[in-house]
Amino acid sequence: MRSSNHLVGFLNFATFMVSVPILGGGIWLGSRADTDCMKFLQWPLIIIGVSIMVVSLAGFVGSCYRNTFLMYLYLWAMFFIISALVGFIIFAYAVTDKGSGQRVMNRAYLEYDLKDYSGWLEERVASGTYWTKISACIRDSHVCRKMGRTVGGAPETAEMFYLRKLSPIQSGCCKPPTSCGFTYMNETYWGYPDGVTGSEHDCLKWNNEQRQLCYACDSCKAGVLASLKKSWRKVSIINVVVLIILVLLYAVACMAFRHNKRLDNHEPIGQTRMDKARPGRMFFI
Repeated sequence: MRSSNHLVGFLNFATFMVSVPILGGGIWLGSRADTDCMKFLQWPLIIIGVSIMVVSLAGFVGSCYRNTFLMYLYLWAMFFIISALVGFIIFAYAVTDKGSGQRVMNRAYLEYDLKDYSGWLEERVASGTYWTKISACIRDSHVCRKMGRTVGGAPETAEMFYLRKLSPIQSGCCKPPTSCGFTYMNETYWGYPDGVTGSEHDCLKWNNEQRQLCYACDSCKAGVLASLKKSWRKVSIINVVVLIILVLLYAVACMAFRHNKRLDNHEPIGQTRMDKARPGRMFFI
């Protein structure tokens, strides 16, 4: 009985340790977000990590004090956590299935087109209600202002800028689309061409006023979608690894819990309930 309790206690300690990198991943994801608007992505990981931590502590107490009720709750809670994790992984891959950046000749950064995206996430981001809040958040985060670089006290040249690897939000929101034919002055100030050369509607939406830029452009919405896709895919990779670990631990915990119940019922290991209930043979002389 003692060895079984030790096994369950070890498993709960292992699940508690698994929750630590999940919390760390959520905090890291928030710190690596392009803007404060993207930091909400850390909350699914943090919620899952805290849930696993609380549940594993309950299971640890249940195993140490041989509390069958706590162990029963622990197994059910772990089942729901695993189910939620599976659902989140499927959802994350489903809503980020389409869309990617497009390469442009003589540019290191990618261009982003809203037409490449579709589905639930695209509809949410592109809708007027949500986009008003998202664009305001991007503007207030000063992500475009932070693009500025100087070389020897002077702004970097166009050739240097074209070799930069911009984030999706920087490429889609902080500069006009390359197809529009604007002339580079600095990272967020571009000279207008004699006529609009690009067929995109975004060419007419660009404005050198620093609080407007391309925040109303479809390319900015596409950049946000690309950033969300990149972040959600990172979250999903972490969750897949965690899911595999949790399923293995859950399977072993179920066997250990069943072992404890048999000991509590004074059943010899290896003897089934049918064997226990079967009457002994009677011999007559």
